[in-house]
Amino acid sequence: MNRLLEKYQKEVLPLLIKEVPHQNRMAVPKLEKIVVSMGVGKVTEEKERLESVAKDLSLITGQKPILTRARQSVAGFKLRKGELIGCKVTLRRHRMYCFLDKLIGIVIPRQRDFRGYPRKSFDQQGNYNLGVTEQSLFPEISIDHIKYVQGMDITLVLKSPSVELSYKMLKALGFPFRD
Repeated sequence: MNRLLEKYQKEVLPLLIKEVPHQNRMAVPKLEKIVVSMGVGKVTEEKERLESVAKDLSLITGQKPILTRARQSVAGFKLRKGELIGCKVTLRRHRMYCFLDKLIGIVIPRQRDFRGYPRKSFDQQGNYNLGVTEQSLFPEISIDHIKYVQGMDITLVLKSPSVELSYKMLKALGFPFRD
């Protein structure tokens, strides 16, 4: 069993049950999925950039990414409807907890001048969105083989009745928030 999943079941779950009077364990917030996406803005000029980014994303997550297409044409960006513009991965179950453990324990501490993520990045459903500036923070990526420095967006989708409970759950798991 994953270390973070075990921590959730043995420490965080009883804490949340005590803190908020729920009828059962199923009403307590839990992590449903993690979506990692990388948008490649300059893919129209350089076609091999998308292949490089997709390869890096598959190394980081351990899962093959799906390629995303533009939904509409934007003349200002020289973008046509249906062109490939990025890639994304949806992680669930065991891989999700492995990725979150790696994110909290290895990647976030490697960021330069990091003081914590803000609380205001929660949406109304209690999901948390964050960004990582470059893929070289992950231990799977060799700095020598990076052709293009690319950031990524990470969405932690939580099944939670409120934003406050989502915050308490992530804080108990060890997620670094700016207070």
